[in-house]
Amino acid sequence: MDIDDYHDQLQRDAHFLCSDQRMDTELVDRLVLQLNRIYPQILSDKEAQGFRKLSVPTKTRLADLLKHLHGKGEEACHEFYRGLHIHAEDVYTSLPTRVIQRGPMFFLSCFSFAVGIAILYYYGEGDTLRSTGPFLPCSAAKFSKGAKDVFICYSEVGKRKKGGR
Repeated sequence: MDIDDYHDQLQRDAHFLCSDQRMDTELVDRLVLQLNRIYPQILSDKEAQGFRKLSVPTKTRLADLLKHLHGKGEEACHEFYRGLHIHAEDVYTSLPTRVIQRGPMFFLSCFSFAVGIAILYYYGEGDTLRSTGPFLPCSAAKFSKGAKDVFICYSEVGKRKKGGR
C-alpha cells in the first residue's frame, strides 16, 4: 500500500467496514482508544468520548469515525489501517482494497502451488518425497481453513497409499 492511497482506500472500504459483523463494539472501541492514546492529534479526548458512546449503535459510531478520519486526511487514514491490522488482521486482509491488490494471479499461483505439491506427494514414488512428510502440514499453515483441510487430506491419503504398496 502506498501511503498516498490510504485516504482513497478508506473511502472505498467504508461500506465493507460498516457492514462487516466482525467490526463489533469491542473492536471499534479498541481502534478509537489506540487513535486517541497514541495519536491525540488525530483523535482528541472529546472526539474519542463521542465515538465510544454506547447509546449510539456501533455501525453508526463506526461510520462517523470513518468520516471523521477521512476528513482529517492521509495520516489519520493510515493510522486507522495500522490499528485495524494490529487489532483485527482477519478484517484487514479481507478488505476490498487489499483483495484487489492481490489480484487473480496471486490466488491462481497459490492454488497451483498447493495442487502441485499435493500431486507430487500423492503420486511420488520411492524415497524422493519421504523427506517432505513433516513439511507438508506446516506448508499449509497460511492457507484458509478449507484449503488447509484439502491439502492435509491429500497428504494423509498419499501416506496411506504409500504404506499400502
